[in-house]
Amino acid sequence: MHRYLTPIAILALANCAIAAQLVDGEMQTSLLPHALKFSVLLPDGYESSKDAYPLLFMLHGGGGDNGFLKRMQPVIEREWAAGTLPKMIAVTPDAQRSFYMDYKDGSQRWETVIMGPFLDHLRKTYRVIDGPKGLYMLGISMGGMGDLRMGMKYPNRIGGVVAMEPGVDPVLKWKDELPRHRFWRPPELMESIYGKPFDVPYWEANNPATIANNNADKIRASGIAIYMDAGTEDGFGLNEATEFMHQILWKNNIKHEYRLIWGADHVGRTLVPRTAEGLRFIGRVVNPPPPDPAAEALHQRNAPLRERAEKEKWR
Repeated sequence: MHRYLTPIAILALANCAIAAQLVDGEMQTSLLPHALKFSVLLPDGYESSKDAYPLLFMLHGGGGDNGFLKRMQPVIEREWAAGTLPKMIAVTPDAQRSFYMDYKDGSQRWETVIMGPFLDHLRKTYRVIDGPKGLYMLGISMGGMGDLRMGMKYPNRIGGVVAMEPGVDPVLKWKDELPRHRFWRPPELMESIYGKPFDVPYWEANNPATIANNNADKIRASGIAIYMDAGTEDGFGLNEATEFMHQILWKNNIKHEYRLIWGADHVGRTLVPRTAEGLRFIGRVVNPPPPDPAAEALHQRNAPLRERAEKEKWR
């Protein structure tokens, strides 16, 4: 006996057949003391399509691992279903507590492997769009620190970065760092990454705010899209650090979006909706909204007023 399937049931079965796939992998590399573990989320329809997709690096925070992608999968899939995030190949490397950095002693070269052999491996293994329009990053806490650093260093290679509550420092010079800025990072951890004794010039060369301040012309010219957020109640005080990064970008006329979220902390119930907002930002970068006639008319009306103010040197 055959059971009749309604069109809705057939559609549901078809959707199950092409559901997103989460796969785990490893890549051998001499740049780390061990294989690089990672997870990849392939969008629904990937297997049956011939299209190339952008890469979306989802960078976990300190103490996390590549399991972060599985936890974020429902958020990503909801944005795909809503059409607010284009289909992408999402990837999370297990970066341990590395700050996504090349260690000063050369024993672990996380930034080099992520932006080099690992990226090459993904582009060879999957159908991926090449160039900056084929690479976006979203990171939380330590992951936000990592994607901001890589975005400021390599703005011509990355289309956009979303840094949620990034674990950055609110200073340009190490001498201005205060205990409240680093109480959760013990000296042993800092020395394992920045050298023992602690190498101040190496820290400054890898501090996102310092890089942005020194690399402003290149960052502006690249057009890289930058989004940052932090909660007013951040348990690590990273609202101060994110505000400082915002001010550095603002001072250097580097276009970005910044949100200080009332009542939000470093963990808890606000993270899922904030992650969704970050993904939607990437969606707007990949698929910009059409021109706004009202805004265009405003700029046309203001143009002669600006010219007059400049000509007459209004005080």
